[in-house]
Parts: sequence; structure tokens; C-alpha cells
Amino acid sequence: MGVEICVEGLTKSFGHQVIWQDVSLTLPAGEVSVMLGPSGTGKSVFLKTLVGLLRPDRGSVKIAGRDITRLREHELYEVRKLFGVLFQDGALFGSMNLYDNIAFPLREHTRRSESEIRRIVLEKMDMVGLIGAEEKLPGEISGGMRKRAGLARALVLDPEIILFDEPDSGLDPVRVAYLNQLIVDLNAQIDATFLIVTHDIASARQVPDNIGLLFRRELVMFGPREQLLTSDEPVVRQFLNGRMQGPIGMAEEKDAAQVEQELAQLGDGGRTETPGSQALTPRLLPGPLITRTPRWEEIARREAELRRREVTRA
Repeated sequence: MGVEICVEGLTKSFGHQVIWQDVSLTLPAGEVSVMLGPSGTGKSVFLKTLVGLLRPDRGSVKIAGRDITRLREHELYEVRKLFGVLFQDGALFGSMNLYDNIAFPLREHTRRSESEIRRIVLEKMDMVGLIGAEEKLPGEISGGMRKRAGLARALVLDPEIILFDEPDSGLDPVRVAYLNQLIVDLNAQIDATFLIVTHDIASARQVPDNIGLLFRRELVMFGPREQLLTSDEPVVRQFLNGRMQGPIGMAEEKDAAQVEQELAQLGDGGRTETPGSQALTPRLLPGPLITRTPRWEEIARREAELRRREVTRA
């Protein structure tokens, strides 16, 4: 079962550049959360701060009741064992085959026998659909397979928290769809706490329980998926609909007058979108071969009820 992460008043800067400030949110135990935001808003910095790779200027990150911002290095090492991390490129060792890449954390951080390591590695490779590719080198496989191998490696120590740093980067839409289904299936099987940093709006609409948005050095919103997807907040609507009109500019933040003019051109302060654009996208559910936990059974019931209501309204 995953653990809750409670973030309070978190602030991080590099020199005089403030990355974000006063960020407060709670990642519920066992749930899937997504963090969105334009490029350069510090989403990856946020992940690194959660796992203790970067120290914040102010604020706290409480995991299993311990504030990791105040821990000594050897104490932090123990807390990090709760984490699995999937980096953007998979971060695989190019000279090792997939089996040895995935086995690496077990050999490095445990005293398990090779027979036990083999059992665990093959189990995780099976979970991500890589059985049969044990001897392949990272340079011999596709980007999607490298992501899955990186995910298998993140799973071998049975983490209670899994961080995904732009898992869809470099993948075509079909591979992203497969990866999204894999993430949902994994959450249903291991019930860990997931946090995904992504730019992919389709993923944000379909995968998580909760969504957050970083913009202008602050957390604009964080809450249940339905709340964000139906929000009237201009920056949220702009980002989710991928349009130019709104507070987000190409290189610099727009001034208030320009934003107001653009939203007025859209009508209703930017809330009037194309027909059906605020309708909730159906949420991905675990595949038919996955045994659903009680949490996912409840999600499936809510989704079915939502679909019934939409059909009735139509």
C-alpha cells in the first residue's frame, strides 16, 4: 500500500531565481496524481525535492510522518527506499542488458540470492510486458521498451511511492496510450502512490485521481481530476485545451490587459469552449486480466454512473 505525501509551504530557488514558492498539497496514499505545467515551471525540480535529491529553501515534505527536509543523509537514504523513479530516458546502463539493468538495484541495495533476484526481475519484466527481452541491450530496443525497462527497474524494490518524470516524452501517441494503460494496471496491482509529471493532456484527462498545475512560480490548483477538468480558471482552461489565448505565453508571461482582451474574444471570460470540451473524458480502468482492488472497483462504479448521467442528459 502506498503512503501519503504531505507538502507544506515548499519554496525552491536557484540563486535569485525563484522556481516556485509556498507549494502545499497532499498526495493521497495509493492514488495516481499528475502534475502539469508549461515548460520551465519546475515540475522536475519538484520531483527531485520530493525524493530528497534537492533541498528546498523553506517548507516541509512529510512522508510516513517524517519531514525529509530535516533528515540527515543516512536517514534520507532509508526513506528513499520507499521510492521508485522512472526518469525521462529510462536512465538505463548502455553496456548492460535489460535483465542486468533491472537487477541492478537488488544487487546494489539488498543481499538477496541470485535465484531470488531472478524471480523478482522476471516477475517485474512480466508486469511490464518484457519477458523474452532479457538479453537485449538498451541500444537495441525502442524508446517505449526502454521506458518499460526503466519502470521494471523502478519496481524491483517494491516501492510504496513511484515518481514518473515525463514518461511519455519521445513516444508516439500509440505508445503513450499503451504506457498509460500500463500505469493504471500497475496501480491496480501494487496500490502504490503514483505522481506523474507530464505535458500530455490526454494522459492527464484519462489516468489520474488528482491533477495539479504549476504556473508563475506557484501551484495554481491541485485537487480531484473532475475539479480540474471542469475548472473555470483561465490558465487551467488554456493549458487543458492547448490554445494560445490565456495567461501562458510563448517565452514570457503576458500582461493582464492582453490576457483579458484574448479571453474576451473567446467569450464568457474564456469559459465558453467548443461544444463538449468540458465533458469529462472517460477514465482509464485496469485491463480485463487485472484483479481490481476495492478502490478501483469504486472508481469503475463512479465512471459507469457518470456515463449514465451523460447519456441521460444527451
